[in-house]
Order: sequence, then structure tokens, then C-alpha cells
Amino acid sequence: MPKGMKATSSPIQISAIVSETGPNTFISQEIDLTLNVLDREVFVVTQLNLDVDAPDSVAILTTQTNASLSTTARTNVGSIADSNVLGAASRSIICNANMTPDGGIPFDREDPLFTPLSEDYLGIVSTNNMFLNLEGLNNGNPKSVRVRVYGYRAIVTDAAVFAALVQSELLSA
Repeated sequence: MPKGMKATSSPIQISAIVSETGPNTFISQEIDLTLNVLDREVFVVTQLNLDVDAPDSVAILTTQTNASLSTTARTNVGSIADSNVLGAASRSIICNANMTPDGGIPFDREDPLFTPLSEDYLGIVSTNNMFLNLEGLNNGNPKSVRVRVYGYRAIVTDAAVFAALVQSELLSA
């Protein structure tokens, strides 16, 4: 348990899905947490799993399906290098000029999946929502991503700490 917080729920699982409206189109879906901000309630993320569709296999092209879960709205998928991204996943198929579409080499990446043993949590969401982000690259068909977020609700015991958490989250956008 992070210092200065008191858990107010048992572990919770939140699931969501988002699909591109057209191939290779950035899309973001808001996940409403319905936190009680007047009581300084936050959501502590302990684990997440992003399940992205496989990209299309296209000769001579690298195709990708990229997704992320962020604490604030984004205009692109981003990566874990961005402070408002809790986790990201990518699936790629690389086909060079000598390969047929069925001979491409697939690659998967997802970071992070769970809280390391030395840590209490992946992130703290102090506003009322998270965002599931998705965008494909060089695909002929729209793609989807599914997410399952594990965590719990908590109350921040100090108003100044809560204000700092909210300010930090909003400034990370």
C-alpha cells in the first residue's frame, strides 16, 4: 500500500475494448472510473493486460498494431517513455522485399504486465478516467485492443498529497 493512502475496496478488475473506425486510424476510448474526488479517492493500478489484434501480413511492408493505456487523453498511442502512459503493447510483422506475406516475422511487446515484487503499484489514477488508445500501421483492416486493469480504490489521507497527484497527472498530458 502506498504511504498516505487507505484502501477502500477489495481488488477490482476493469475491462474495456476499442476498435479502429478505419484501418490505421488513431482512436481513444475513455474508461470511466467514477471516483469520488471530493473524498480524495484514487485508483491504484497493480496490474494490466493489453491484448492487441495481430496486424495484417503485407509483402514488403512492416505492419503494426500499437496500443496503450494512459491516465490522460492523448492524440497518439505514445509509449512507456511518456509519463501519462501506464502500459503499452505492440504487435508487428516485418516482411522485407524477399518475403511473401505468409513468410513475415512476427514480434510482440507489452510493458509492463504486472507490478514488480519490489513495487506496490504500476500507477495511481487521481482523476475520474483512463484512456485506451489504439492505432495500426500499414494494415488493410481495422484493428482492436482489449484491456483488463487490476487495482483497488483508495483514499488519500492528506489533501496536499491528493492535490499534488492530480496536478502531476494533469500536467503529464
